[in-house]
Amino acid sequence: MVVTGYLRDKILHLDLSGEMDECSAQDARARCDKFIEDNISAKKIVINLSEVEFMDSTGIGFLIGRYKKANRYGVKLYIEKPNFAADKILNLSGIYSLIPKAE
Repeated sequence: MVVTGYLRDKILHLDLSGEMDECSAQDARARCDKFIEDNISAKKIVINLSEVEFMDSTGIGFLIGRYKKANRYGVKLYIEKPNFAADKILNLSGIYSLIPKAE
């Protein structure tokens, strides 16, 4: 899992690519958390999933953890561009009630 991030117009963009599973989640958590902690002035965080090729239930836990972290800082979190399979998993899990899709 590759994680890149940048701050533009007070929006922290986190772009994920690769596979989100138990093997890759720990490193992705650490990288995303570092970006969040280094950019606490952000007004919102957008996690781009367009390049995530595979995601299982570990991905849901990953997203909920980042939601809780952002919430502690008072920052809204959004999910952007999940592929069809990831979108289906996220829809079934009900995660969009916590973390909406970015417009």
